[in-house]
Amino acid sequence: MGKNDLISIIMPTYNCSKFIGKSIESVLNQTYPKWELIIVDDHSDDDTPIIAKEFQNKDERIKYFRLEKNSGAACARTKAMEEARGNYMAFLDSDDLWAKTKLEKQICFMKKNNINISCTSYEKIDENGKLLNKAVKAIPKVGYDRLLLDCPVGNSTVMYNAEKLGKFSVPNIRKRNDDALWLQMLKKEPYIYGYPKVLVRYRIRKNSISENKLSLIKYHWQLYRDIEHLSVIRSIFHICFWVLIKLFKIK
Repeated sequence: MGKNDLISIIMPTYNCSKFIGKSIESVLNQTYPKWELIIVDDHSDDDTPIIAKEFQNKDERIKYFRLEKNSGAACARTKAMEEARGNYMAFLDSDDLWAKTKLEKQICFMKKNNINISCTSYEKIDENGKLLNKAVKAIPKVGYDRLLLDCPVGNSTVMYNAEKLGKFSVPNIRKRNDDALWLQMLKKEPYIYGYPKVLVRYRIRKNSISENKLSLIKYHWQLYRDIEHLSVIRSIFHICFWVLIKLFKIK
């Protein structure tokens, strides 16, 4: 491995004691060894800190930080990116799982094709880790306008070249802040390129904000109007498009 091949893994977490151990284990099992895991706890009040610190004590590549007050996933993700030292950054939610070859295959794909941002295909699992037989295939390349439509990019699948694109501050909205981050990146780089293999398992949790589709509309509005400053008409168009996709279960 070259000296510039360190991958910083960005993991915000909040009250995720039921799942975070498995997520960390999926990092420890990576065939690619040169990584650091930056866990930023958004002031959990369950056993998340205990579990994270146990793993930190076992492997010096794991670094744990705790926010002084509950501030939202965007703030936790920004803090993790500030602490990161790697030339590449990868993102992993604290309830998702990586295939053991995820980092190795993705960074090789990026270097071989001179790519600065990439994502992979992923499959969905339930709260107990059971496969839901729902795989989401990565689109070969996603630009700014395509991402605005329905964001076909899984958060825990993304990796980017931080040496080339720099660090980012994640827009502070409660949900859809990952979409806002990718849109920021796409203002510096024309495309997010998709690796076709399934390398991530995305956990579907009951009663989560992301599962409550109706409540997400206001976050889409914030994203389009307040952050991306789209026109009212274009913002309404994108929200209607997204609602139709969810109603007909296209994705």
